[in-house]
Amino acid sequence: MKDALEILNPWWFGEKDNDLGKWEKQKVKWVPKWIEHISLKPFSLNFIVGPRQVGKTTGIKLLIKSLIEKGIEKEKIIYLNAELIPEIGKFEKTLISISRKNFDFIFIDEVTSLENWWMPLKGLIDAGCFKKSSLTVSGSISLKLRKQAELFPGRTGSGKVVEVMPLSFRELVEVLKVGEKTSRIREAFEIYKKYGGFPASLNYFENFYGEWVKAFESDILKIGLSLKTSYQILSSLLTKLPSPVSYQSIASDIGVSYKTVSEYLEKFENLFVMKLVYWKEGKRIDFKKEKKIFFRDPLILHAISFWTKEKFLDATLYENIVQEHLFRRFGEVYYYRDGFEIACLADELKIEVKAGKPHRKYPRNVIILEEEDIPEFLLKLENFPK
Repeated sequence: MKDALEILNPWWFGEKDNDLGKWEKQKVKWVPKWIEHISLKPFSLNFIVGPRQVGKTTGIKLLIKSLIEKGIEKEKIIYLNAELIPEIGKFEKTLISISRKNFDFIFIDEVTSLENWWMPLKGLIDAGCFKKSSLTVSGSISLKLRKQAELFPGRTGSGKVVEVMPLSFRELVEVLKVGEKTSRIREAFEIYKKYGGFPASLNYFENFYGEWVKAFESDILKIGLSLKTSYQILSSLLTKLPSPVSYQSIASDIGVSYKTVSEYLEKFENLFVMKLVYWKEGKRIDFKKEKKIFFRDPLILHAISFWTKEKFLDATLYENIVQEHLFRRFGEVYYYRDGFEIACLADELKIEVKAGKPHRKYPRNVIILEEEDIPEFLLKLENFPK
């Protein structure tokens, strides 16, 4: 009878992995590019961070498949799901056992399901137990994983922090093999607006809203937040977007302190659910003014609306899409508001997203995007110099 590790590593016996079996049956599937950024040189400690259900586990399994196809001995590759380990002592014993078997490639998934998972790993790295291995860890609760990655100074070797996000619109166009025909690009944008870039959303459509909410609720509880307060804050937020909002206005709506609102929104941001956007003029950034807030993927916006039963404006969806793509391209996004509003400032770009808003005069260097302009803009964005 097989033990747990043998069940988790079916390639040792020439058997097919269950996650890859599901992936092969999907209508819309792709091999994610982020797996190419994981360092495979010894010694490497890689961290994979990103939102829930974005395909981190499937990506790891596809990387394992690729390694085997390239001729790596399958017995030199091990995958461990930390969710199946009940407590930290058992985790430490498992790591010690793995370290003694000289695996070349070690993948530990869902490490954040264990409190203080990093302590035994750090100790074994310091003892030189994995010096001949490439070690990769991932976790769904990115809030913890990102901070705990900082607990390994000087211990990551050639390793990298790999951020995994849902597909951008350009990536979706490539996956769907749309080509350059305008009508086909418009069809792809309609899909993106509703289902975003999550692998499961593109295969299961509306049914995935509820699945995403369940995963989000689980993360909320795991990091010690209240489901009720989270629900109330997000409900209030949807009624205010895409306008800039203050913590005080949300706090007043639901009867909590502005500090509570600030804490929750910061943690939602660290979970890759949303991003806070600050006011900027020239080189001056004001962190105290009202913030714009955008959701990191259209699916997330729809799922939050599904959960709270609050509708959102079309302008919110379009602004969120443009803001997220600018943030991915330039690593920054701000806004300006003083007499008139510029929704998106990134690098040298100044962009206002109209989406049905009344027209008004803007400075000549402001790009005005109507709803029909957005797909083409997103596809050309990577050509804008940084």
